[in-house]
Order: sequence, then structure tokens, then C-alpha cells
Amino acid sequence: MPVMDWPALAIFVALVLSVSLYGLTASGHFPSEHRGETLRSAGGTAVLWLTMLVCVAAAAYAVMFAIRTLPWYVAVIGGGGALLIAPLLLQPLPDTFVNGRRGLVTFALAASVVACLAWGLGG
Repeated sequence: MPVMDWPALAIFVALVLSVSLYGLTASGHFPSEHRGETLRSAGGTAVLWLTMLVCVAAAAYAVMFAIRTLPWYVAVIGGGGALLIAPLLLQPLPDTFVNGRRGLVTFALAASVVACLAWGLGG
């Protein structure tokens, strides 16, 4: 059975990719001893946890979106491909970006924008 909804697949893959990039970026900040100075303050901790909340909501929406719009095997292949490519896309980025607030905010913002696109698509 061919995939009829290519835009839904592209949005789902972009959503999984942005959440995966966020997860890889956030994983470097745990345990708290590994956080940079900018994230050890109360404001930095708030940024970390608020962006994490945004990405958890985006990930939950990605699952619901895939269930409603894509066959399961297409969602598994597309999502799996996004998960596999995420470390390769994160690797060339500078450490100052990945280890600071900018990486967390950028990837959380990307996940929320793509989730809004998915919602606008009718999923």
C-alpha cells in the first residue's frame, strides 16, 4: 500500500528529528555536575526543564499524529530514520551551541513549530 500523504510523513519525520536533536542536546546536561555555568543558575535550570516539557508534549503529539495519519510501518521507518540521522546532524554543530541554552531553546522551538504545522495539517 503506497503512502498517499507525503506531507504528513515529512512533518512526522521533522518532528521526530527535532525532538531527537533536543534529547541528545539535553542528555549532555545530566547529571547536574555536567551542566555549563549558564545552566547551573535558577534561570538556566528553568530553561532546561521548560524546554524539556515542550519537547515531551511535542513527542506525545508526534505519536498521536502518526497514529491518525500514517500507516504504522511508514511511521516506524520514517521515525527510525530520523532517530538514526540525529547524531550525525548534531555532530558538526559547535560545542558552545550544543552545551548551552541556545541549543536547548532552538531544538525545543523547532519541535513546537513543527508540531503546530502538524496540527495545521489536520492531524
